[in-house]
Amino acid sequence: MTERLAIVDGIRTPFCKAGGALRSMQADDLGVGPVRELLARTQIAATDIDEVIFGNVCQPAHAANIARIIALKAGLPQSCIAATVHRNCASGMESITSAWERILSGHADIIIAGGTESMSNVPLLYGPEMTAFFTRLMKAKNIFQRLSVLASFRPRHLKPIIGLQLGLTDPVCGLNMGQTAENLSRDFAITRAEQDAFALLSHQRAAAAAERLSEEILPTPLAPHYKTVCTADDNVRAEQTLEALQKLRPYFDRTNGTVTVGNACPVTDGAAALLLMSESTARERGYTPLGYLRHWTYAALDPSRMGLGPVFAAAKLFKTYGSSLQDYQLIEINEAFAAQVLACERACASQAFAQNHLGQEEALGEIGRDRLNVNGGAIALGHPVGTTGTRLVLTILHELRRRGAQRGLATLCIGGGQGAALDLEVE
Repeated sequence: MTERLAIVDGIRTPFCKAGGALRSMQADDLGVGPVRELLARTQIAATDIDEVIFGNVCQPAHAANIARIIALKAGLPQSCIAATVHRNCASGMESITSAWERILSGHADIIIAGGTESMSNVPLLYGPEMTAFFTRLMKAKNIFQRLSVLASFRPRHLKPIIGLQLGLTDPVCGLNMGQTAENLSRDFAITRAEQDAFALLSHQRAAAAAERLSEEILPTPLAPHYKTVCTADDNVRAEQTLEALQKLRPYFDRTNGTVTVGNACPVTDGAAALLLMSESTARERGYTPLGYLRHWTYAALDPSRMGLGPVFAAAKLFKTYGSSLQDYQLIEINEAFAAQVLACERACASQAFAQNHLGQEEALGEIGRDRLNVNGGAIALGHPVGTTGTRLVLTILHELRRRGAQRGLATLCIGGGQGAALDLEVE
């Protein structure tokens, strides 16, 4: 790559627990506010935006190609093309790297990229029997046929399929995401006490960082009346205690498990957007970017151990571009589960893991808590799956600038057995 991707500016909504403050806003409406705010604060003309790329996982039925819906609702011209991308938990990162590929290839100069997710509004689904019942009823041509179909109805037909539960279960390995975290807790001998302590630290750091995090948050009027404004992430528990976390029962393995709702990320709503262009374009337009994307990689692994995705992606990044773990002053690993982040820490520090799984002789190195998720992570802040990748980039760039540091590594695990790693820089 001859130059870096300039991340001119970015903004996100508050992250709110599913069924909470943002429950009345669909994913497309959540995405509109950050896009409008980007246009306003950067003073860029809407006609200068070549494309909008948004990550989204739950794919609401009413808003096919949600990126296009967001673009038009935000006031971008009809001539602005738009595409939705989906790489599970990395969808918000995929929007950024896809944008950079468009810009590098000369197909676009300026792109708004981001992610949006309303996990509150993932629907319940009918099973095949109820679907067949409605199909027969629709095809009935007279009152007698309709009565015959209605007589075939059974109460069991109403048993719903929980869309969110279905989406969080891997169809290849047959495990839900929490069960893959239980695998890692066993593989790396991670105790319940260690997981709860890590979860507590996430809440403590996020609570202490509330004022800093507010710099990246757009106060969001709440539907349907828009008279109340949400200004902060509402999953953070400033008064969280280890004693409270210890009282929670294992959720994914009731008998021998260690993963609870307290040491896992909550189901969350939220959206984020970034203004992207090449480094040279930013310079020509007189922007001082928030930061830059230098390199990125995606990697794949066993779906049943998907939480180790950051290790595989980081190893690939270092090998491909000649960097190392010690080059980064700050590191963000998405906290899907405490067990998963702790497993990544141990895998990075393990020479045996490097030799047996990464195909290299030496360990990646020690991560160190002093540079890892310094403002808390998804256990406290939440994980709207299509948005988190964008949030990680936004958060780490802001913190690098505050500290006068230069380089950061943003990485996450991806359901289905993948990982993503982004090498970021500020000046």
